[in-house]
Amino acid sequence: MGLFDADGWAWAGVKAAIWFVLIILLLGYIPDRAYYFTVNRTIDLGLLAWSPVNLCPAENKTLPCPAPVGSVIPWEASPSQLSLPEPRTNTAVAQLGTRLLVVGGSDGAATATTSTYVAELKGGTFGSWTEGPALPEARTGASIVVIGSSAYLLGGSNADGDPTATVWALKVDTETNTLGTWAAAEGVSLPEARTGASALAVSDGLVMAGGWGPDGAPAATVWKADVDSAGALKAFEAQAKLFVPVADATIAQVGDYLWLYGGTGAEGPVGAVQRGNLDVEPTPQTPAPNATPAPLKLLQWAIADAYNLPAARTAAAGFAANGTLYVVGGDDGSGPRPELYWTVPNGDGTLPGWKHLDETDLPAGLEGGSAIVSGSNVIVIGGTTRDATLASSIRANLAPQEPFFQAGLVGVVVPALKIGDEVGQQLGYLAAAGAGTVNFAILLLVGWAWAHPERVRGWVERRRARRRARRA
Repeated sequence: MGLFDADGWAWAGVKAAIWFVLIILLLGYIPDRAYYFTVNRTIDLGLLAWSPVNLCPAENKTLPCPAPVGSVIPWEASPSQLSLPEPRTNTAVAQLGTRLLVVGGSDGAATATTSTYVAELKGGTFGSWTEGPALPEARTGASIVVIGSSAYLLGGSNADGDPTATVWALKVDTETNTLGTWAAAEGVSLPEARTGASALAVSDGLVMAGGWGPDGAPAATVWKADVDSAGALKAFEAQAKLFVPVADATIAQVGDYLWLYGGTGAEGPVGAVQRGNLDVEPTPQTPAPNATPAPLKLLQWAIADAYNLPAARTAAAGFAANGTLYVVGGDDGSGPRPELYWTVPNGDGTLPGWKHLDETDLPAGLEGGSAIVSGSNVIVIGGTTRDATLASSIRANLAPQEPFFQAGLVGVVVPALKIGDEVGQQLGYLAAAGAGTVNFAILLLVGWAWAHPERVRGWVERRRARRRARRA
């Protein structure tokens, strides 16, 4: 008896494996592909472990294909109709409801302003700018944070260039959707004057780190203000200090970690990346049932040379989106730079390294610009080039398209229908059900043929005999 004897276990095992694969293919894989062929832009067939052939849509412009994870589509200038009424640099930019705010800043001549420009946001872009509520006093280099229906402007330099400790609030009437006026936040001010600090909202308040102090030196202080049950700010409390005192840095949150990168240190622009651990302070006691959650705190900061930016940067237009950290432009000590760097932090708080593509650099060096993410776009507003302070803005799409065709050794990606909304989903279900039903019938026929080989062989022979008779 041979290894694959017709009555042996080996041949029985081979047949069982063939049937197992065939059933999965006909009743699982093909209906699944039929559904996604209906609702997705592309579908993959087979196993695409390596694809030497890649074709991407024209929307990706000059990006490599496939686009690296975290990359952006090359920048394009916003229409001139969307320029600010006046050039601005070192402004505070935020989204408050459906409005985009550009608050304070300088006109490039080291003069702080009281202006607030407002534009309506829609579909990842914005409309023309209008004058909004003016600040009580001129401010530049202030930080802005939005919590609920209120925007808070923190510190900044006044008209004399001195840092301030003010905290001003601008509220939106939730019933009429109208903007109020800037006013001092009740009972809240910074513990010490700051300008050029980095601030962002966290789940239970806001964090403010670094900045220029009253002595004109970069500070290592970190403060946190919680919000009460009514959504109002409480007093600022000191947190763990920074490893490297910096001002004009970028701060962002990804997961449970805060990232502070770049800025100006005691000796000039730095490339240091500082990671803050935002968590509940550990306690030996078990919280009581239904107890009020303990507030988050900046427990400690960490720093490592391996995480540093490729080059020193200060006054950059930094931001975070889709779990990725970005730094755009900035000054390396020799003037404005055009480079865009990005990195995707790992879940354990480590960085795999910063990436760069020439295709995603700004058209020209820029410092003091302000970045805001709206939908799938990032918009950098104002800033200063080597020649002038800008009133214009520039934007990039954060979601490059995947290849519409890829071919590998044992797999391929091909275009699909991408029928959207509920209609596409229902059609996808019908396509999957239809493919499954047809394949089930095919499976029954194959099974019957496998079980009756003599009858199938006889039928085939009769068909051949008829064809031979017709030829004769």
